[in-house]
Amino acid sequence: MRKIKNITLWAIVGVIAVSGAIFGVRKFLLSGGVDYAEPVVPDALVIPEPVLKFGVPVDSFIIQEDAVRNRESLSDILHRYGITQAAIATIASDSVFNVRRLLAGHNYFAFLNGDSTLAYFIYEIDKVDYVMYHFGDSVWSTRHQKPVDRRQLTASGTISSSLWNAMKDNGLNPQLALDMSDIYAWAIDFFGIQKDDSFRVIYEESFVDSVSTNNINILACLFEHAGTAYFAFPFEQDSVVSYYDHNGQSLKKAFLKAPLQYSRISSFFSNSRYHPVLKYYRPHHGIDYAAPAGTPVVSIGDGLVVAKAYQAGGGGNYLKIKHNSVYMTSYMHLRGFAKGIAVGTRVRQGQEIGYVGSTGLATGPHLDFRVYRDGKPINPLKLESPPVEPVSEANMPQFTALRDSLTTLLKNIEIITQ
Repeated sequence: MRKIKNITLWAIVGVIAVSGAIFGVRKFLLSGGVDYAEPVVPDALVIPEPVLKFGVPVDSFIIQEDAVRNRESLSDILHRYGITQAAIATIASDSVFNVRRLLAGHNYFAFLNGDSTLAYFIYEIDKVDYVMYHFGDSVWSTRHQKPVDRRQLTASGTISSSLWNAMKDNGLNPQLALDMSDIYAWAIDFFGIQKDDSFRVIYEESFVDSVSTNNINILACLFEHAGTAYFAFPFEQDSVVSYYDHNGQSLKKAFLKAPLQYSRISSFFSNSRYHPVLKYYRPHHGIDYAAPAGTPVVSIGDGLVVAKAYQAGGGGNYLKIKHNSVYMTSYMHLRGFAKGIAVGTRVRQGQEIGYVGSTGLATGPHLDFRVYRDGKPINPLKLESPPVEPVSEANMPQFTALRDSLTTLLKNIEIITQ
């Protein structure tokens, strides 16, 4: 009997032990334990994204970067990489990019194979556009654009010396100063702005590889000058976008299309024109209007005469008129000047200022007319003459709604002071 009791006791102890083990395992599993009976699955292998430049994996090539030198052609560059004249001729005939427009100082990149043969050649047309030449069994080219990051930004500042310096002091793109001075050219003389004048501006700026392309679009601006608030709002009217003040008046004035009645254009704007007197090529940054001697010449816009002189080895009798802080015009080879024209004289648009002649280096009577924007010559035939009409009555409700919303945003911009 004792033996049976002992067996029963051990049986109970065994049941309790097994139950405890099962309970412990269950508790262990519920608490996040690992069931070693199941196979352990390793994490998936992570393959890193390839590093690309112009869409090409950089670790597959040797990349050489350089810039186009003065008077260097694409043929000169490609010859250094062993490209045959036949391949270069194929490239030159391609319509994707005119190889004659290669500009000194622009960057290019050569992607070389392991055996130093050229696989790709990339030329940066500008900060956004580039052309890629593919070399291999055949030669072809493609044109691309880098991804552009367009950001809407705000800026403000107080003038201590100039608008340009205020931009630099506040870490802003100086191009913003040039664009603002262009918008306000007829309203504010930026050579006469005063200390403590201030500005607030809402604008868009484009970036490529986190570097500005200097492509700026001003969405609204408030410039406070000598106690007066000058607003600028872009508004589209008759399919043309122009800037208007708070009352819907245009901020720009139109220039005349030409400063005289002429028979023909005898020479166009060029960076390399064969001079008929000097007999060699040099820049001609103006338009020559052929006209009979004595034809009246007029100012294309309101302005101030800043130069009146004679240049024996060049422009002969000439005048320079400053129209605003952005634009200046020059009138050369004049036979003489109109009565009352002198340095410091203010002239009106269409006012007679001189007469066509052939003084200086000239082969016949004509007017050499030049336009300067921010001190640099521009093609007079491409001078934009924006509309000067105010916002129409029909468009005024739409303009007013836009103006009021932008005015609120402008006034909420805190002015940064140095």
